[in-house]
Amino acid sequence: MSDNSPLYLGFDLSTQQFKGIAVTSSLKVEHEVKFDFDADSKGFNINKGVLTNEAENEVFSPVTMWLQAIDGVLRSFQDAGMDFDRVRGISGAGMQHGSVYWNSKGEQALESLDVSRSLEDQLADAFAHPYSPNWQDASTQEQCDVFDAQLGDATQLALLTGSKAHHRFTGPQILRFRTKYPTKYLETSRISLVSSFVASIFLGKVASFDISDVCGMNLWDIKAGAWNESLLSLVAGSNDTSELKQKLGASEVPEDGGAFLGNISPYFVQRYGFDPACAIAPSTGDNPSTILALPLRPSDVIVSLGTSTTLLMSTPYFKPNPFVHFMNHPTTPGLHMFMLCYKNGGLAREQVRDSLPPSSDAATPWQQFDRAASEASTLGQSSDLSSPIKIGLFFPRPEIVPNVRAGIWRFIYKPSTSSLMEADETTWKQPEDDARAIVESQFLSLRLRSGDLLESPTGPNAHLPPQPRRVYLVGGASRNATIAKIAGQVLGGWEGVYRLDVGENACALGAAYKAVWSVERKEKQSFEELVGGRWKEDEFVKKIADGYQEGVFEKYGRAVDGLDLIERQVLKGEKNR
Repeated sequence: MSDNSPLYLGFDLSTQQFKGIAVTSSLKVEHEVKFDFDADSKGFNINKGVLTNEAENEVFSPVTMWLQAIDGVLRSFQDAGMDFDRVRGISGAGMQHGSVYWNSKGEQALESLDVSRSLEDQLADAFAHPYSPNWQDASTQEQCDVFDAQLGDATQLALLTGSKAHHRFTGPQILRFRTKYPTKYLETSRISLVSSFVASIFLGKVASFDISDVCGMNLWDIKAGAWNESLLSLVAGSNDTSELKQKLGASEVPEDGGAFLGNISPYFVQRYGFDPACAIAPSTGDNPSTILALPLRPSDVIVSLGTSTTLLMSTPYFKPNPFVHFMNHPTTPGLHMFMLCYKNGGLAREQVRDSLPPSSDAATPWQQFDRAASEASTLGQSSDLSSPIKIGLFFPRPEIVPNVRAGIWRFIYKPSTSSLMEADETTWKQPEDDARAIVESQFLSLRLRSGDLLESPTGPNAHLPPQPRRVYLVGGASRNATIAKIAGQVLGGWEGVYRLDVGENACALGAAYKAVWSVERKEKQSFEELVGGRWKEDEFVKKIADGYQEGVFEKYGRAVDGLDLIERQVLKGEKNR
């Protein structure tokens, strides 16, 4: 007997892959497939999913490669035996900030696709510009400078849009595109984000932006829930912003993250056998989609420990500054997504690991690192709480939080006098002391910048200081017990530290859950209510370390003050270089 139960698809268009995942109404994963751009695409001379122009610090991707990938993933679903007629809803995720430039022919072609031909074949000429800037692009410093100045300074821009100007953000990118390619800009009829591009393909017409992903453009006034005219005029090069608004589809940003955009394009019904009633929901950015991969509560944090380090948090507070990102929550009005991004994560830890002298009784370099980090005392401090603290900054790459060049700085901080001195060979044993210090400093930075968004627990734990309820770790280093233990000591977490194990598909999974919620929710039922009622925690989450430890958490609180002082001193020194 055939299974006619509903399925929901979530897609994730990232730098190196296009991934798809199918889940049931009960959130059970039935199929997972992917299209790797380097391994599976044909006709594109890419490396790790992108092309580069180093002379201008440009990083970009061919848009038609993504069309090839969409067809490829759908064929993989077919090969896996999936019945597309069961699919009731689709949503997606896309790497944030990237832009796609449609021409008028493309809009027409999208609405009249020939079922006998591939997407790539029919839409190859659909774009005013064949490439989309990647989030790694750093070509827009000039544009970022004028964006930061447009409202007064970077702080004012962050207060309005949730972020200061960044190279990758869409507003500065569109401004550069208009000035570098004026003819192509005039030929552009609509501009999509990567996320709305995914929705557009399945919808058969250019889709609106998502209420969360629109915040990654440096153009959206988050509090007002509207485009900012001053910033639009900067991009447009004129006080008349009507043409730019038309390109952006400015009147079409639904506040409802689960809005019904329309039914699936007839092309996919005829070519793959989708149900004509399959609903398309807004697609969001990859980071907003990640926080949808579990029913995250406002007091929880997700820390991604990959090549870079990212902290994500759902919060009712909106407290932007130039060092962090705030965006609308992708599904829940009244909540925001708080995000911290660091370039120096796994790479910095690996550099310290590789500097440690080999040991005959350590089977791997990571075992040597873990031993050094575990055997060192907390903050390199003696049992006397007033004794000096060791704090370091380890940046193999230029960092953005704080905005400083590549380098290593080691300091001794005295809490009793709030004084600093640079460490030397008599006060800091290199490289052994670095192992614990680098992990501590990375988590201290997260605590420094997220602390004012956290509150003390209620109920039996009301006596505890402000901290997360839970800390969820994802990424490769989440499997390292030593790092997880230090995460709990520094960040707290009155219920503990957990590993969220959803493989490499958190973004696609979050999109699939969003599709389930969009189609099956009852009136006024929130995403957290629906997914929380169906999500089986024991299948995805495992407690891996204790969180709050009385005395230890407070000791790290004093170190937060020291880290803040160190960063200020380093930044002051950089200005005087």
